[in-house]
Amino acid sequence: MNLDTNNHSVFLLNYHLVLVIKYRRKVINGEISNRLKEIFEYICPKYNITSGEWNHDKDHVHILFRGSPNTDISKFLNAYKSASSRLIKKEFPSIKKQLWKEYFWSRSYCLITTGGAPIDIVRKYIEDQGMK
Repeated sequence: MNLDTNNHSVFLLNYHLVLVIKYRRKVINGEISNRLKEIFEYICPKYNITSGEWNHDKDHVHILFRGSPNTDISKFLNAYKSASSRLIKKEFPSIKKQLWKEYFWSRSYCLITTGGAPIDIVRKYIEDQGMK
């Protein structure tokens, strides 16, 4: 297992993010997905984030990324969603016809940590500390 480090800590913070298009409109194709990924990768370094896997369906994207202890996930997500929404609507004007108002992304999202061990194993490990 490869761990990340900084001056004061060792860590492994993997996240699985799902972002959904407003009203579940089916507007994502390969070209739009590639542009959304480019924007994501451009913003990542500013928040100490490393992009991993990326995939999409017509109405949502799945992103695997790594953070660090000083990563402010909510600020990163707001920055990404704002910038990508603005740029995608500007670069692909046909999308505006399929969405109402100024929104591109849904306000909600799904963010899941992806630890290596099941939670029961971690819980048991913590419970067993100091027992041996």
